[in-house]
Amino acid sequence: MEYNTTREKLILPEYGRNVQNMISHAMDINDREERNRASQAIIEVMGQLNPHLRDVDDYRHKLWTHLFLMSDFKLDVDSPYETPKPEVLNERPDQMSYPSGKIKFGHYGKYTEQLLKKATEMDDPEVKDSFKMAMANFMKKQYLVHNNGAVENHVIAENLTELSNGNLTVDNPDELVSTNILLKTMGLNKKFTKPNKSNKTNYKSKKKKYKK
Repeated sequence: MEYNTTREKLILPEYGRNVQNMISHAMDINDREERNRASQAIIEVMGQLNPHLRDVDDYRHKLWTHLFLMSDFKLDVDSPYETPKPEVLNERPDQMSYPSGKIKFGHYGKYTEQLLKKATEMDDPEVKDSFKMAMANFMKKQYLVHNNGAVENHVIAENLTELSNGNLTVDNPDELVSTNILLKTMGLNKKFTKPNKSNKTNYKSKKKKYKK
């Protein structure tokens, strides 16, 4: 099990770890157009999670600023605003309340349910579909961490549909990023590598050699 004390520190904890991880996932997308769509979807979710920002002048500009900040200014996307410089950023959003209530799947967390709910409310079908697939791949990452690096894509698709109360479906689960690639991006490929059989054989032979 992964504890909070062992996780990487959140840049803006007010948005939650899932948003931070979604941004990290967007940074791994090679296709620029797809990366732009994923970033636009994340901006929409960030706005939904922080409705108080709507009362602030140019609130979307602030959301983009927070997006770049959480990516450590490494996210390469086409922003409608000038990319901010690290040295001039000091603002942080108001603290969000900790999520409460029953969680259907503990390894996904409450925020995953909330983000999927926001996805069902998106109007743009292209952005909605892009965000849905980003969430599916993100959920697959979460599942892999808590289930010893093994998962079937159809399980993720079924979980996503259940968490969205049947409002979101993954038509082709095989389109999800492969398990090996996800494990590699998470640095877990070595952790879940099976022991080398030759090493086990050598160990047994040594035991016999020294056995009296």
